[in-house]
Amino acid sequence: MRLGSKAALGFAGVLFAFSSMCLAGVNEWPQWRGPDRDGSSKEVGLLKQWPEGGPKLVWKVSSIGEGFSGVSVVKGKIFTMGDVDGASQMIALEEATGKKLWSAKMGEAGGGGGFPGTRATPSVSGDLVCSLNQFGDLVSVEVLTGKEVWRKNLVKDFGGGNPRWGYAESPLVDGDKVFVTPGGGQGAIVALNRKTGALLWQTKDFTDDAHYSSLTIADVLGQRQVIQLTAENVVGVAVADGKVLWQAKRKGKVAVVPTPVYGDNEVFVTSGYGIGCDAFKISKDASGFKTAKLYDNKNMVNHHGGVILLNGYLYGHSDTKGWICQNFKTGEIAWANKGVGKGAIAYADGHFYIRSETGAGTIALIEANPKGYVEKSRFNQPDRSDKNSWAHPVIVNGKLYIRDQKNLFCYDVKGK
Repeated sequence: MRLGSKAALGFAGVLFAFSSMCLAGVNEWPQWRGPDRDGSSKEVGLLKQWPEGGPKLVWKVSSIGEGFSGVSVVKGKIFTMGDVDGASQMIALEEATGKKLWSAKMGEAGGGGGFPGTRATPSVSGDLVCSLNQFGDLVSVEVLTGKEVWRKNLVKDFGGGNPRWGYAESPLVDGDKVFVTPGGGQGAIVALNRKTGALLWQTKDFTDDAHYSSLTIADVLGQRQVIQLTAENVVGVAVADGKVLWQAKRKGKVAVVPTPVYGDNEVFVTSGYGIGCDAFKISKDASGFKTAKLYDNKNMVNHHGGVILLNGYLYGHSDTKGWICQNFKTGEIAWANKGVGKGAIAYADGHFYIRSETGAGTIALIEANPKGYVEKSRFNQPDRSDKNSWAHPVIVNGKLYIRDQKNLFCYDVKGK
């Protein structure tokens, strides 16, 4: 059928609108620390400097409850957690407006050794979203409706032991498996069927207690494996069957929190309370995997704000030196600067977004530059709570998300 000029223009307009919708929001932040679980966003074309007073505030919501959870952003929806109406809840919001779409009760509220509220960031995969509350309730619900599909409890079902400040791990999803760390004598790490919650394996030969670190995942020398840090060890476990592939002693103290960092057959770990950082080289021969310590020092003493590896350098906050850039291979410091004070970090489009955990909750934009600390912009978060702002920044689809207890702020960091 041949279209007239007006019809053709109308048809073209529909196609253009459809194409625009398909291209919009192509980036996602489906889990803790982003798409590759490394603290880095896929975003490009972002502002290189912010207006005075900070980027434009698109919307703010004050309905997500008490907690320190981050956000995941997938297909027009935002997922987070908080203690609301006397229960820990998983919550879905509309990405464009912040409007609440649904909430799903996970379990009790409170807990956490004097720091009540949720900690984990939900993990989204396909039509399901899964998260863990502070009491070890691991719950999977439908993305569209929040309807519960399955639940487990890390203590009751897998013999775990709730850490002093409550479970803080964000579940890891890979394919049709969900991985989480109950800790304890029955096996520290478990893999569950993503769709049903059925137990697939539990690490009988690795039984460390759980701390607060979230698993990461990598293909190491041809073997897909999850990597975890506890207060006693750093370990690599086969995704397929839970076999411990390698294990290195690494003693932590009080609370071991940061997610391990992997790159180029090397694993970097760090924790606070004066412990510092360690790097291990992973190798493999006919007898299996082996580890060799490359260095350990107190340059990067990262409490829980996270560390990002970019082009051979590690960036993060050290309790002893402020914000630092550290050579991944050697452990040597390239630069150090007090910046905004102790806090969390995320990366996007050539810049780091760093956030202070105390005071005014200052957020700064700094160059991802191993030659020196170059700050481009900063602003203070409005409506600060009286709690530490521990949730990490998230950058996706041209927006910056900042969580502070019941408040979630959405800023435009792309502009026109």
